[in-house]
Amino acid sequence: MIEVIPNGSTFIQLINFLVLLWILNLVFFKPIRKILIQRKETIENLEQGVETLSKDVVEKDNAFENGLKEARVKGLKEKEAFIDEASGEEKKIIEEINKKAQAKLAEIKKQVEEETGKARKDLEQEIGNYAKVIGEKILGRAC
Repeated sequence: MIEVIPNGSTFIQLINFLVLLWILNLVFFKPIRKILIQRKETIENLEQGVETLSKDVVEKDNAFENGLKEARVKGLKEKEAFIDEASGEEKKIIEEINKKAQAKLAEIKKQVEEETGKARKDLEQEIGNYAKVIGEKILGRAC
């Protein structure tokens, strides 16, 4: 069996190992850990920024959709208002045309009645002459 007997060199090697460990920690491990911590913080900040931007994009998209819906509703209301206004104007124009047509029809009826009355008077004045002519033709001789 091997037996280890500690002597002075063992303590020197132990002190040498601890000093080397301390130097390596100062020179390599602490800067690497510091860089890793900074990298982790940077990644976390970037992830938070991405989450914030994603939320902003969703909110802006929703706001855009809502604005678009409101604009469509407003446009439809304006369209309906224009249609109602045009319908009212159309009714007014049709009423005016109907009034003019009724007035023209009344005027024509009056004119026809006047002409009929005049023709009747003219025929009544000549009825005697027509009766005489018809009588002569029926009888075949002059009366």
